Amino acid sequence: MVRIPGDPGPWGQLRYTLGLRLPPGNRDWVRHDLTDAGWRGRLLWRHVCLMIPVCAVLALLPGPWWVHVSVPLMALSASLLAVAITADELRRSRLRRHGIAEPPRIR
Repeated sequence: MVRIPGDPGPWGQLRYTLGLRLPPGNRDWVRHDLTDAGWRGRLLWRHVCLMIPVCAVLALLPGPWWVHVSVPLMALSASLLAVAITADELRRSRLRRHGIAEPPRIR
């Protein structure tokens, strides 16, 4: 696996996944993450990683087996849909948070 200059490492990536701002030394990595091909997939994958613990807690709710399965699946699918719909806004927000100019839109 090739590391990109400014890679924040595991703890920095966890902070980034939680929505925290990374130090200026990681700006090149953030720019790559948000502007390179595949940025939507990485955004969705980070969201899935955040939702796994939430879904695990939801699976522990009391009730029949179908509640243990359907509630976490519904939470995951609804949140993924929301992130997919607002991906462009989330990206712009993260770019601004890190002080990176937004790439021009292709129409």
